[in-house]
Amino acid sequence: MSENTNESGNPVLTFEGKEYLINDLSKDIKESIKGLQIAETQLKMHEDTLKLLSISRNFLANQLKEKLKNIE
Repeated sequence: MSENTNESGNPVLTFEGKEYLINDLSKDIKESIKGLQIAETQLKMHEDTLKLLSISRNFLANQLKEKLKNIE
């Protein structure tokens, strides 16, 4: 799903290979589009959070490894 504008400046939704003029869609469909956009934004945010947690975990594991290196 992507949004662009056509030559006349009208927003165009591309969904599953088809293009739709957003201004011509019903209010219900526009609300569904907005909900999908919000869901995609939330997914991206949580994916970024998971990446950050993974990086932090690796850093802490390496830090612990260094601290334990000289202990028998």
